[in-house]
Order: sequence, then structure tokens, then C-alpha cells
Amino acid sequence: MKLPKNLKKIIQFLIKNYLVAVFLACIAFVGLVSIYKLFVVKPTFIYARVKMGQGLWWASTQRPPLWLVKSIRKGDVQTDLTGKPVAEILSVRYYPTYSTNQYDVYLNIKLKVSGKYNFNRTTIGIGAPVDFEFPSSQFSGTIIDLSEKPIKDDYQEKIVYLTKLYASPWEYDGIKIGDKFFDGAENAVEILDKTGESVEINPSFNGSVESSFSQVKKNILVKVKLQVKKIDNKYIFGNEQTVSPGKTIYLATDNFNFVDYTVAGIE
Repeated sequence: MKLPKNLKKIIQFLIKNYLVAVFLACIAFVGLVSIYKLFVVKPTFIYARVKMGQGLWWASTQRPPLWLVKSIRKGDVQTDLTGKPVAEILSVRYYPTYSTNQYDVYLNIKLKVSGKYNFNRTTIGIGAPVDFEFPSSQFSGTIIDLSEKPIKDDYQEKIVYLTKLYASPWEYDGIKIGDKFFDGAENAVEILDKTGESVEINPSFNGSVESSFSQVKKNILVKVKLQVKKIDNKYIFGNEQTVSPGKTIYLATDNFNFVDYTVAGIE
């Protein structure tokens, strides 16, 4: 069979310039592999729980402010250059820290990966930093859980009693029954009841009881409904705080911060 004249010239050129032939073959191979991965290979997805921050779990850095937290939305999708999804936010929960303008933020995210496991050309695992570029926000975080199946947030409702001795009367007055905190998914904290016992203390240094120096304080007991998770027979609030009798806990509602309160009991 006689080859067309133009095709014969191309073959002769490639034989004489074999480096060009090798280069073109490599380009063709890469193109075929890319097409195969994009349109033939079924993508692999895993599920990660991410704590929002600068990405290094051992580094103490400033936590995100509320304006950044509010920009992160359930259902946001990050796409690759072809427009296909590589990350999707499945849930967002956030909890105030001691600085009321900063929050601990936890996200469940569905990730497209390759290998075991690579996301955006970076190997990931528990404790690894990860970066995201969603349409509404860009942020970094630390992976704190990883699973091939959807991560379930198995929260339980518990009645917790908090106590604080020798608090100021204004602190007792500031606690409002019915006050709540919404964590982005549900009401994580709700104040159900409170009681206060007035006590008189003497702050003088010599131990004498002088009415002119005495102060009236409040021993406070607060009944609170919390959404917690049970992990290894321990109740955990906000993914990191252990809730058990005798433990000091930090909570916040929309109108009050519980600082230096101790867990007195759990129902």
C-alpha cells in the first residue's frame, strides 16, 4: 500500500528528528492520560472534619473573627479548572472562645482526592494543614478526622448544672432564662433555670469581721441544656471541651459569657 506523499514526508521528518518525535509522543501520552482521568476514571471522594485556622495544629494563632465565620456557608463548592467540584462544605459549627470576637470553627467537608490521599497535589491526613478556595471565602485549616464514609455528628442533648461561688450580684442578674447560642446548625446552649444564694464575705486582711468592709456575693447554680458528643465514654462540647463534674468549662450564649464556671452535675 502506497502512503500519501504528505504523510510520507512527515514520517521521514520524524525519523530524522527523533527528539521531536519523542517530544510529541510524550505530549500525546500526557494528553491521553489527562483525558482518561477527566472523563473515564471515576473520581474518589473522602470526608474530612477540619478545624479552621492557619493549618498547623501545634501553632497557637489567632482564631477567625465572626465576619469570616459568617462568610462560610454550608453547600459552598470549590471547583477545579474544568469546573468540576473538588470540595464541598457539608456542615459548619462554631463556638465562641474566651475572646468573644473569635471562634473555634469546625467543618465537615467532602474532598476529591487521588492516591492515598492527595488533595490539590498535597498529601493529607489527620493533623495535616489544608487550604481551600471557595467562592465566598478562602481559608486554611487542620484536618482532625478523615473517613471514607460521611462523618456523622452524633450529638446528644444533656442537662448540665454549672456553679460558681462568690460571684458578683450583677453576674447573677445577667443570666437570663431562655438565653441560647446557635452554633450554625442548632441551639448548642440553652439556659433553663438559675438559682442564687447570697453570701456575705469580708475582704479585710486581718481576718476581723467589720460590716463596713463586708460585701454581698452570690453562689450561683445554673441549669443548662447542652448539645454534646459522647467519645470514649466522655461528653465533649464544641469538639474539644470535656464536660464532667468538677471540670471548669467556658460557655457563651447570645447575651452572657460563662467564665470560670464548674460542672456540678450531668443528667
